[in-house]
Amino acid sequence: MRVAVVDCGTNTIRLLVADPGADGSLKEVERRLELVRLGQGVDATRRFHPDALARTFEAVDSYATTVRELGVDRVRFIATSAARDVSNRDELFDGVRRRLGVDVDVITGAEEARLSFLGALSGGPVTAGPVLVMDVGGGSTELILGDLDGSVRVARSLDMGSVRIRERFLAGDPPTAAQVDAARDFVDGMLESSEVPVHDAATWIGVAGTSTSLSALAQGLETYDRVKVHDSVVGAAEIDRLADQLLAMPIELVMATYPMLQRLRAEVICAGALIVARIAERVSVPMRVRETDILDGATLELLRR
Repeated sequence: MRVAVVDCGTNTIRLLVADPGADGSLKEVERRLELVRLGQGVDATRRFHPDALARTFEAVDSYATTVRELGVDRVRFIATSAARDVSNRDELFDGVRRRLGVDVDVITGAEEARLSFLGALSGGPVTAGPVLVMDVGGGSTELILGDLDGSVRVARSLDMGSVRIRERFLAGDPPTAAQVDAARDFVDGMLESSEVPVHDAATWIGVAGTSTSLSALAQGLETYDRVKVHDSVVGAAEIDRLADQLLAMPIELVMATYPMLQRLRAEVICAGALIVARIAERVSVPMRVRETDILDGATLELLRR
């Protein structure tokens, strides 16, 4: 059976088409990503912006064509933080149903965390536990502490992400010192109230766009390379350096310095880096970055059904 999962987040929309692999794994057929910023303005208005919906539907149209051409048997469309926060989400639901013929599955923060943990562990062997999986998205950040057997001890979905923090606190280009201080205080408060004992982690895995982008920047990649990013390691000192640098740079300079970043990523990467840096301060091990995340977790689960 061939399956496809679309993961619609606050900043990106992604597609994974897969066949069953050996030993319960998945065999990747096609993987796509588009930056659409569905969460544009959602933190302030609690509504999807028409431009954001238009960008998202353009990507869904392309994915629908791919799904048909590849002969997919089952499709699941999951939506996360942005779709949980809006009053006009029926516009998204109706548009997706017309294009893909499936309903949008708005998953809870707890489900998002569970699938992220499953996806992260599917990316290769992990030898030391407990394992902390961190997924910094556009609208939320998932922190999951679990064991090597895949069991989850504690999971939290925190209402802070790269788009949300950028829009709420870091309005300057570049942000002012006062704006950075306010964002840092907010992130610290969220982490302290989360009750996730991140300091217990013997392995720290960062997944999704903020973590993978920071790895690519740390490696000095001129073009993005998933092979080089997957299972790379970024230490706390390098994370701090990148966060300080990105918070001090106007968006145009970020794009000129790191041309591999698309504009919709470059606009919010400073906020994502700040979140990762505040978590790094609380974890005693470096961040291992993986390309396998919630999209892989949801696809594995669909295949196993």
